[in-house]
Amino acid sequence: MAKDYHISIITHSKDMPSMSCKNFFHSIELFVMLEHTPGMKPYMVVVKDDTGNVQAHMLTILRRRGALFPPYIFTQGRSYGEGEYEDESEKEVLFAQMLQTITRHLLRWRCLYIEFSDISHKMFGYKWFRKNEYFPVPWQQIHNSHHSKSPQERITERANDRVVHAYEMGIETREVETRQEIETFYKLLRKYYQFRYQRHIPNLQFFLALGERDDCHISITLYKNKIIGGSVCVYSDGNAYLWFQFAKRKSHPLLHPSYPTVWYTLVRAYENHQAHTQFMNVGLPYKRNRLREFILSFGGIPVGTYRWFRFSFNWMNRLFAWFYGE
Repeated sequence: MAKDYHISIITHSKDMPSMSCKNFFHSIELFVMLEHTPGMKPYMVVVKDDTGNVQAHMLTILRRRGALFPPYIFTQGRSYGEGEYEDESEKEVLFAQMLQTITRHLLRWRCLYIEFSDISHKMFGYKWFRKNEYFPVPWQQIHNSHHSKSPQERITERANDRVVHAYEMGIETREVETRQEIETFYKLLRKYYQFRYQRHIPNLQFFLALGERDDCHISITLYKNKIIGGSVCVYSDGNAYLWFQFAKRKSHPLLHPSYPTVWYTLVRAYENHQAHTQFMNVGLPYKRNRLREFILSFGGIPVGTYRWFRFSFNWMNRLFAWFYGE
C-alpha cells in the first residue's frame, strides 16, 4: 500500500478517537451502550493513516453466554457487517487487516467462536475470511424496498386480510411509552427466544438504552391492554433494520399477532423515508421455512448470502467447515 496504516483495538469509550459514524452497528453510540450492558464487551478496531486520521473502523461484540447441556459459560464474538470506511477504494484491503487483527485477538482469549453476519455483498471478503480460516454458512436475507411502491401495494392479499382482521378484533400496535412497558416487552422477548439457540438476547439495560434513542424504535402489539407481540427496529444510514421481534402466536392463534407487529414496522419505516427495511434474521435457506414465507408475504425480496464462522478449536472448526462445505 502507498500509505502506512496503524491498526488498534479500542476497549474503552474514553480512548475512542474522533470519527464519523453513519452505520449504527459500528458506531460509538452502540459501543457505549454495550460498554454499560452486563455480559457484553465491545471491541472497536480502528485504522488510522500516517496523519492520525481514522480511515476505517469495525465494531465487534464479545458476548458471555451459558449453556445447560453441559453446564458451562462461553464467549462469542459477533460483528454485524464489515465496518465503515472513509475511502471505499481501500475497503477490501483495510477489511483484510481489521479481520486478521480482531480474529487473532479474540482467539488469543479463547473466544469459542466468531460470527460475521449482514455482510453487504455475498462475496465481499471471501478471500480474507477463507485466509483466516472462517467457513461460510448459507443464509437467507430479505429486504422490503420503499422506493417505487408503498407497503400497501406490496403486501399479499392474505397478509393484508390478517392485518385488517387483527385491527378489527381490537389489536393495537404502537411504540413503547414507559419503562414498565420496555421491561414487560423484554421479559416476553426473552421467553420467546428461550429455546432458540440462534438468538442471544442482551441484558435489559441494553433495551432501556435503545428506548432512549430517536433512531431506535421499540414497538408493542397489544390486545385488551396486554402485550402479545413486539419488535425492535433500528434506523441506520437511510435503512431500517428489524433486529428483534416476537409474537404470542400459540396463545392468540386467531389474532395472528405477528402480522400487525411486522406491518407496523414496515409502514413506520416507509413514513420515515427509509429506503429499505432489512430483516436481520430470516435463517437458513431451507426449502420449507415458515418464517421466510411469512416475511415474504409483505412483499419483500429474498437474497442469498453467507454468515461466516470461526471456532477457536481447530478440530471443531474443521468439523463444522466440512459439515457446511460447499
